[in-house]
Amino acid sequence: MQRLRSSLDPFILSLLATVAIASVLPARGAGARAFSDLSTAGICLLFFLHGARLSPRAALDGMRQWRLHLLIFTLTFVVFPLLMLPLTLLEPGLIPHELFVGLVFLSVLPSTVQSSIAFTSIARGNVAAAVCSASMSNLIGVVLSPLLVSVLLGANARVSGSSMLSVAAQLLLPFLAGQLLRSRISPALKRHPRALASVDRGSVLIVVYTAFGAGVVAGIWHRVSWQQLVAVGVIDVALLAIVLTISTVGARMLGFDRGDRIAAVFCGSKKSLASGLPMATLLFPAATVSTIVLPLMIFHQIQLIACAALSRRYARRQAPEALADGAGPQASALAAAS
Repeated sequence: MQRLRSSLDPFILSLLATVAIASVLPARGAGARAFSDLSTAGICLLFFLHGARLSPRAALDGMRQWRLHLLIFTLTFVVFPLLMLPLTLLEPGLIPHELFVGLVFLSVLPSTVQSSIAFTSIARGNVAAAVCSASMSNLIGVVLSPLLVSVLLGANARVSGSSMLSVAAQLLLPFLAGQLLRSRISPALKRHPRALASVDRGSVLIVVYTAFGAGVVAGIWHRVSWQQLVAVGVIDVALLAIVLTISTVGARMLGFDRGDRIAAVFCGSKKSLASGLPMATLLFPAATVSTIVLPLMIFHQIQLIACAALSRRYARRQAPEALADGAGPQASALAAAS
């Protein structure tokens, strides 16, 4: 029971509560439009703060390790989509078409920012590389993820020049604005390190409520059975386990040191809910979005639980010489800021 309580992150419980509220009290009419506008504003604010937080010096330090970033980007945008190919045999027999689309959509999304950095720092890995890789993954994903959706899903998504511009307007432009205003905003973020986490989680919860509320109105729970949800959960667990194994073995085979291996594992194995939800609302019909994002939401909870346990295991197994090199203080400071 103690392990279960430590594994159940309050954010996971908040996500489940938000889905429950949206199932019972979905927003309708003018309320739905207001929540849609609020979710857009929340995501823009989130990426603005991420841009204000990223230090150019940390980005430059991290970018020098191009081999590590190439491995992480390959895991994120190549290995994940390739692992989806066998699922064509399960659709539509085991899982309905919309859930299959959701699994493919999950596979092309960028890595997380907050949790990749936090777990890397808890495990005392290369935090500078994690900051750079996770941030660059999201910037590249603004363009690359919709393109991969277009290639892999074709007519199932409405990818166009205007939709890609909308994605860039919601994610990329606020990030760049945050970079431009970093000198003014960064001191306040350092004084209030929990502000970014609050905006991160709050904006995601609003988007989840909006998407699921629209799905409930459209009859999502009449289209998805609990057996199909269990099947998606099993697929998500298998997907995460395979990628964690590939990232661990691949980083070791490429000769990376312990810190870089940890960054590869945590940055290359996760998918961003904060980026995925607004992308889904822009790339897919409103009536299907709530079903399509179900695999992503389930995967997000699984990756948090698994990576939290894995990061603590790395920390316990840390060699004494790693602390002597200063990884511990750096990780602890950045973990507090996360």
